[in-house]
Amino acid sequence: VQLQASGGGLVQAGGSLRLSCAANGRTFSTYIKVWFRQAPGKEREFVAGFRSDTLRQYYADSVRGRFTISIDKTNNIMYLQMNSLKPEDTAVYYCAARPRWTVSYYSATQYDAWGQGTLVTVSS
Repeated sequence: VQLQASGGGLVQAGGSLRLSCAANGRTFSTYIKVWFRQAPGKEREFVAGFRSDTLRQYYADSVRGRFTISIDKTNNIMYLQMNSLKPEDTAVYYCAARPRWTVSYYSATQYDAWGQGTLVTVSS
């Protein structure tokens, strides 16, 4: 599966953005789909994930209640709605996917399909 992320930009603190991750490949609907982010000088960190078989969503503590992941199954697109953005949310955001569930879903090493990244900058 090939992924393409988009939707990043510059926003003031407290604002909102919606990221998109478009996928080709008809099996994407069954994949485990996630968002990671990487700030300058920091490691890539898990943000949110969606488990297709159980429809369960997973969020990092730092974004829970502010970010929401959603799926457009018809068009093979994953979204990340980001509200109440903070300067510390500034990072390059990546989408990723894998065909089967893993308990280590929060680890970037578990994914070999990645989008190219989209930059989110939150000004104070």
